[in-house]
Amino acid sequence: MTINEAMRKYRLPNPTALEDLECRWSKVLNFGDKVLLAGYYYTGQNKPCYFGAVYEFLTDDHSCEGTIGLCTVSEVEFEDDGHAIAWAMNQTK
Repeated sequence: MTINEAMRKYRLPNPTALEDLECRWSKVLNFGDKVLLAGYYYTGQNKPCYFGAVYEFLTDDHSCEGTIGLCTVSEVEFEDDGHAIAWAMNQTK
């Protein structure tokens, strides 16, 4: 899935600020120089509904108001937010 497809499907902002993500999504983590997100997107009853996303800081401002850009989004949905975050963490290596 491309960044543009992910932005449309999951309604992900790009570029944005950490503060904006924290207001819109419940699972947002600072992880070194990256920002990880586990989002919920309903895909149907009894189907996995969580996705992972990784943002990176675009400037030297790493505060909650610093500009971040979307790097990658999971191609599959996960059964819970923990697996989505674990996927996102593995993308930062």
